[in-house]
Amino acid sequence: MIHKKSIVSRLKRFWKILGPGLVTGASDDDPSGIATYSQAGAAYGLTTLWTSIVAFPLMAAIQQMCARIGVVTTQGLTGTLKKHYPKPILYTMLIFSFPAIVMNIGADIAGMGAVGNLLFPNIDASFFSVFFTILLLGLIIYLPYQKIASALKYLCIVMLVYFIVPFLYKQDFKEILSATFIPKLTFDKEFVAILVGILGTTISPYLFFWQASVEVEEMKNKKKHIVVNKKIIHDINQDVDFGMTFSGFVMYFIILTTGTVLFKAGIHQIDTVEQAALALKPLAGDLAYLLFAVGIIGTGLIAIPVLSGSLSYIFTETFGWEQGLDKKFHEAKGFYLIIAISLILGLSLNYVGISPIKALIYTAILYGITAPVLIAIILHISNNKQIMGKNVNDLKTNILGFTALIIMTIAAGLLLYLQF
Repeated sequence: MIHKKSIVSRLKRFWKILGPGLVTGASDDDPSGIATYSQAGAAYGLTTLWTSIVAFPLMAAIQQMCARIGVVTTQGLTGTLKKHYPKPILYTMLIFSFPAIVMNIGADIAGMGAVGNLLFPNIDASFFSVFFTILLLGLIIYLPYQKIASALKYLCIVMLVYFIVPFLYKQDFKEILSATFIPKLTFDKEFVAILVGILGTTISPYLFFWQASVEVEEMKNKKKHIVVNKKIIHDINQDVDFGMTFSGFVMYFIILTTGTVLFKAGIHQIDTVEQAALALKPLAGDLAYLLFAVGIIGTGLIAIPVLSGSLSYIFTETFGWEQGLDKKFHEAKGFYLIIAISLILGLSLNYVGISPIKALIYTAILYGITAPVLIAIILHISNNKQIMGKNVNDLKTNILGFTALIIMTIAAGLLLYLQF
């Protein structure tokens, strides 16, 4: 009995530690990300499964640095950039981030709307898109930060559906193990494009800004000055590691589902999330289809507040406006107006002739260009004793960080080469 109680109390303590890292990881698997992973599985079977193992430590290292920057400096990544780096770098990030994040939001809203229409065919997809936009805007503006954080945290549970879906279909576990741990590469344009797409989707610049800013929000919410010590850094690292592990598993299981079910059925082209969900229905059954579809809406509900929130943090820190999800609308009008504008612009993309697929391509290009620059800056900040004091990077974090920088720089070069 005592043993059971201690396990329960440990789990409760661990759940309490989880927060920004878990939400950041879950938001990384947004509907547009699911579309990318689904296409990888459909086009190449299980060939890209190993990418989730490679991406995890790189994602975790970058997000840990961003979280530490937020906690140590008590300001977001934009605020640190503004204070310690030339203004052109800051404004360049702003110029590239704004269209990229708005197009990402647009692609996610369109994906949620299309999946809503699949579940309820009598209701038009555009109705669902508008409904989800208004719902999210209302919740973000009217709920206090703690309730938003708690809601996002519990919404992550919805994503567990992706851990079930592959096992509703007969699997060859020997083949899965081989594809997981033995990387296979095909040197053709399409395969390289998929690899670059996976990297761009998993290591996205908006996550860097969100992680740092929301750690500051968490500290503010505790309503007392926190001395940054080893325990706080350890708890933050645990949260980030769990979030990135969770994200990696979701990515892994989506590639596994589409790589076994769709690829083996000869369905090799998936452009949107609703196509992936619909293609599963006759092959893996109604339950797999339903769970996959519900998961897409759940991920959108997590990702869109993170996307719009990160953009708002970037703007408000750049111009020195009042900011924070803990503030009421009248206390931080600029902050909430940026969120509202980003959601409305994202929704409007569907009505001005920019398809979700085009939006994803443009987003990937803009993220691809900015990610290496931002990773280099994050590494520089994290190793700067004047900014970080004794909380600078250790050797392991630097090795992973510089590996991420090299890989993302190569990916950016390949992306630009493939596009132009």
